[in-house]
Amino acid sequence: MKLLSLIFPVAIFSAALHVSPATAADMRAATQGFDCRFHHVIGSAIPTQKSDDHAALDAVLKKMDSVAANFRTTQAEFEWDNYQRAIDEVVDVETGAIYYRRNGNEIEMMANVKKSGTSLSDLKPEQKYVLFSDGKVKMYSPKIDQLTVYDLGKNRADLESFVVLGFGGSGQDLLKIFDVTYGGTENIGGIQATKLSLVPKSEKVRRSYNKMILWIDPDKGVSIQQQFFTPQEDHRLCKYSAIKVNEKIDNDVFKLKTTNKTQTISPGS
Repeated sequence: MKLLSLIFPVAIFSAALHVSPATAADMRAATQGFDCRFHHVIGSAIPTQKSDDHAALDAVLKKMDSVAANFRTTQAEFEWDNYQRAIDEVVDVETGAIYYRRNGNEIEMMANVKKSGTSLSDLKPEQKYVLFSDGKVKMYSPKIDQLTVYDLGKNRADLESFVVLGFGGSGQDLLKIFDVTYGGTENIGGIQATKLSLVPKSEKVRRSYNKMILWIDPDKGVSIQQQFFTPQEDHRLCKYSAIKVNEKIDNDVFKLKTTNKTQTISPGS
């Protein structure tokens, strides 16, 4: 089960936060099928931008700053498609819901995969959960009743800045982590979205995901579509709909429904 959304893939987390190769492999294995975040193909070099492009980029980044300053909650339905270049096809699709909220000075995220399959026509119920809260990433699979817990320790603040990108993260924070260029606009589900092409500044991150795009709703200031490319040209396309900003989310949404028989493992501890 691969982690989403928003946020960033587990592979990006592990690279950006200097997780050991062994632990990173454990995380990717534990999260197989639960991974999605922002991307689309961009050139290897960042082009010189025209003044109009700079103005358009500045406008959307300021909108994101405004949304971040007033951020309380965001929730959305998602579809995550995982494409593999080697066989030139989508190998799995997942649908579900994702939730973010500010809890005191911290950001919490819950992603709930509800269905998965090899295509939209082949989706079957399969509940999976990923919770980011209190400096930990917890991944729960009810099917096997297993909870995997990663304590982020001193890397907690760094991960939080990745988690909210596109969903409550500020434009200024985006500029700290990526080289950002304006990619024009594109109609996504009836919304004339602003495309932001991203190149991670961190070499470690680029080894996992080297090219990305965010499609930003200019009114809401949040991402409605994201795509991530690996150096091997695999990519993950993430589509978001029914987006609600600053509406109340029940506290139970951010609780994992484990059982008294749940097996808990903590790789790297």
